[in-house]
Amino acid sequence: MTGAGANAELVELGDLDELTRHVDRLCAADDWDGLVDLRDRCRKALERGKQLWPAASHAEYRLALEAPGSWAALVLEPGAGHFSLGPLTEVTASTHGWADLAPHVASSPLGALAAHERVVRGEDLTTDTRAVAMPPVLDLPLCLEPWEPAYPLAEYAPHEAHFPDVRLPTLERVTLPARVERAGDAESCRALVELASVWATQSNGRAEAVAARGDAPAAIAALGVRVARIARVELADAMAAMAWTAASGGAHGRRRGMAPGRFAAWWAAAAISGLLDHWPVPADELGDAAGDLRWYRWDAAEPVTGWSLRLAVEDPAEGLAWALAATDAT
Repeated sequence: MTGAGANAELVELGDLDELTRHVDRLCAADDWDGLVDLRDRCRKALERGKQLWPAASHAEYRLALEAPGSWAALVLEPGAGHFSLGPLTEVTASTHGWADLAPHVASSPLGALAAHERVVRGEDLTTDTRAVAMPPVLDLPLCLEPWEPAYPLAEYAPHEAHFPDVRLPTLERVTLPARVERAGDAESCRALVELASVWATQSNGRAEAVAARGDAPAAIAALGVRVARIARVELADAMAAMAWTAASGGAHGRRRGMAPGRFAAWWAAAAISGLLDHWPVPADELGDAAGDLRWYRWDAAEPVTGWSLRLAVEDPAEGLAWALAATDAT
């Protein structure tokens, strides 16, 4: 039996393993009509108590990943692919250029996110009328700035995904001060903690940020750390690490995607630079201000398991520094 008949029979059987294999067969045959039909039947079966949401979600994921742009755009709707390997805006953008998607994507928040996911993959959409007309859900430029990094991008496959990390530089032991003076900068600390909010709220993670008078070692010490290793990094490296953290779901949380990760990195950089009152910040202004700061990666001189971002920033002109410790365990 083939086509809609096969879909109906398999949905009635309710065998999730066989439904997954059938999704493979439909994709191999480029039967996107059949895959949409299967998705719809699995969704409808929920009303009859059949727990087939994994199959429906996987069908939507495969449409986003492998189907032509006109089909992939169909799943850029609220609730679609909720249990897939990543947000469908990111999945779709990982395998489709904006020109393939634009004629079919609705002018909606999810359409805007898909456009921004293409931007983090290097597309310049500043003059694309369809992208420009999308809702301003992120308030970010539709192109990468010269001072931004090549962001670490998710790699999706039919049954797995890979999320590259940001390389930790060689760290050297640093002497931390015994006494430090904390500074009152709640806004910047909130922006830093927000980078790992999914780790802390949806998984096993925790995040803490402080501001202190002095330099980066003083801020690290203000976290209660007694032994640390540290390395100075370029702004682009810091932005990549912040975006990676904010994009990630950690051990058990829901991944947000690299476009929201980029937004969170911009927001944190703007907060530390004292520019949030001017949001959306002109790109060159933020690049200049954040580039004048000194950025560091650090650790507590002990093995790190799971997900981790330990970042420090200092503003020598103001005599202020900030430190973030964010971790999540499997």
